[in-house]
Amino acid sequence: MTTHHRLDALLTDIAGAPDAHTLFAATSARLRGLSSFDAAVWAATDPINGLTTAPVRVENLHEGGCGTYWEAELFGESVNRFRDLAQAPVPVVGLRAVTGGDPACSPLYRTFMRPRGFADELRAVFRVDGQSWGQLSLFRERGRADFDAADIAHVTALSAPLAHRLRSFARPSSAPMPRDTTAAPGMLLFDDAGNLVSLNDEARSLLAQMPPGPSTTTALGLALPLPVWILSTAGRARLTGGSARIRIRTGTGRWLICHASCLRAAEGGASSTALIIEPAKPSEIAGLLTAAYELTPREIEVVDLIARGLPTAEIAATLHLSAHTVRDHVKAVFDKVGVTSRGELVACLFTEFQQPVTARDTVRVVR
Repeated sequence: MTTHHRLDALLTDIAGAPDAHTLFAATSARLRGLSSFDAAVWAATDPINGLTTAPVRVENLHEGGCGTYWEAELFGESVNRFRDLAQAPVPVVGLRAVTGGDPACSPLYRTFMRPRGFADELRAVFRVDGQSWGQLSLFRERGRADFDAADIAHVTALSAPLAHRLRSFARPSSAPMPRDTTAAPGMLLFDDAGNLVSLNDEARSLLAQMPPGPSTTTALGLALPLPVWILSTAGRARLTGGSARIRIRTGTGRWLICHASCLRAAEGGASSTALIIEPAKPSEIAGLLTAAYELTPREIEVVDLIARGLPTAEIAATLHLSAHTVRDHVKAVFDKVGVTSRGELVACLFTEFQQPVTARDTVRVVR
């Protein structure tokens, strides 16, 4: 099979993937035939800030090594950072190429790659319409050729299709939602070194609902694993001295918000980090859904006014459009979302967003 045909087959698999886990697994398997690699980390990201969320797929990295990878990326990396790559003209680059053949200037290389025998990393962001929905690290061991222009071209061709498909998975399902039994927000407290020191019972309950994925045990003996997206959110707040948040979909399909904030001592210095987990409000998920249904900016304006209860004539006056144009926009929105009335539309986008997904979100594999 030629390279062109392999790429076509890969793009077909991406477009037809039924869930994010299958998307990552199938893409990884086919990509090996185009650009071989020895280990990989595939991750979805929250488009609001690029922080890691579920699903995550880790290939040929053991738990301890994976923890080192996330710590280096969050706290130590100053070369080839994902958040910089998200804004780059081409969202794919090789470490040895970007460092002029001197990867040792990268903290990730020194603390993670070199001790594990990796010589090069190909890093990519999955981006569409200016938003990043996922990211990828591919690793090659010492003794193998560096990632080259052909490898970059192959992964670049996949960036937008992967982002497009990941974005589509934010759409709600029609299956019934289990009753929410959590009475209060979950609260976790981290010390100034990033160690979890305490949490409430609600946090334990919500953590138990998190999708499976890379995690680490607490340093101070608390008997629970912490998913990487919790650690990275708390770590971003501690690193910046501000706040950070992600949206996460649980194994039962509920949307949760994880919001971390850096606390300060009396003298003004950073002392600890608090993280709250609670059910997401409709307004916090609506942006994901409108993106998933690929609504245009004008269609989003129309939907917002529909949600406020405005009739066609008032929407037309507010947006300085004709009533006929508004009706065209409404019809286009109905077709995209798959509804037949304004009530169904508002319910789908602003009420019924907490629906179960059909598959678990993360898996760890060793080939």
